[in-house]
Amino acid sequence: MHSLFRKADGLTETIIAAAIEVHRDKGPGLVESIYEWCLICELGLRRLTTANQKLVTVTISFKGFIREEPLRFDMLVEECVLIEAKSVERILPIHKAQLLSYMKLLDIPVGLLINFNEPRLVDGVSRMLLPGANL
Repeated sequence: MHSLFRKADGLTETIIAAAIEVHRDKGPGLVESIYEWCLICELGLRRLTTANQKLVTVTISFKGFIREEPLRFDMLVEECVLIEAKSVERILPIHKAQLLSYMKLLDIPVGLLINFNEPRLVDGVSRMLLPGANL
C-alpha cells in the first residue's frame, strides 16, 4: 500500500464537497482558471494545504537514457491528492491518461479529474488510483 493512500483516500470526500460548493456558486460555463482559484479558496477555508500550478521537475528514463522534464500540475492537496480541473464539453480518455501519467511521475496515490462544465458536478468527477496504491 502506498504510504499516503489512507490520508489521500480520506480527503477525497472533503475535496469533492468543496468542488460541489464552488459549482453551486459559479455554475457551469466558466474557464478552468476561475474554478481552480475558487476551489483553492474553498479548500483553504476547509484548512487543507493546496499547491497550484506548481512547476516540478521529474526524471524520465528510457532504455538507459535520462532526461529532466518540467511539469506543471493544476492542484495538489495535502501532498497526496492530485487534482486536474477541467471545463470541457466532455471528459476524454486523454484527460484521464494525463492525470494518471502525472500521478505516476509524481508518485501521488489518488487523483481527481473534475469537470466543472456539467449541470451536476458529481457527473463530472472521476476518482483515479495509482496502480497498486491501495494494495
